[in-house]
Parts: sequence; structure tokens; C-alpha cells
Amino acid sequence: MSCCGKSRERMKTSRPASIAPTPRMNVPSAGSVAFEYTGRSRLTVIGPVTHTRYEFVGFGARVQVDGRDSTSIATVPTLRRV
Repeated sequence: MSCCGKSRERMKTSRPASIAPTPRMNVPSAGSVAFEYTGRSRLTVIGPVTHTRYEFVGFGARVQVDGRDSTSIATVPTLRRV
């Protein structure tokens, strides 16, 4: 007659497999890029990479945008790189 107790005992004394940390998927910073607002009212844009909220308070407002967000923000028709 076999006993399952030995298998259980082995499981208790065996060492757990080492778990490697998950690498972070951070995007490296690319400096900042200035954008100027050409619209008439206030505009708020949220960067898709950094999730930073960029506030343009009116015509001619200039804001420094993280370079990682700049490619996407450049597609907004009322914003232009300076």
C-alpha cells in the first residue's frame, strides 16, 4: 500500500523556483517639445504615453510637451510645434 504523505513531505521541503522580476516597459524620455495653440478657446490634451495633462489656455499659448507624447500631440489640428 503506498502513502501519499511522502510526496507531500517532499513538496514542503523543496525550494520554490526563483521568480525573476518582470521587466518594466518604460519608454525612455525624449526631452520636451514646445507646442503653440492656434485655436480660439481653451484646450486640454492628455499625452498617450505619459498620461500628462497639457493645458492650452487660449490662442498663442505655448506648452512644453514630453517628447514621448509629442508625436501624437502633433496630430491635433490646432497645435503646432514651435
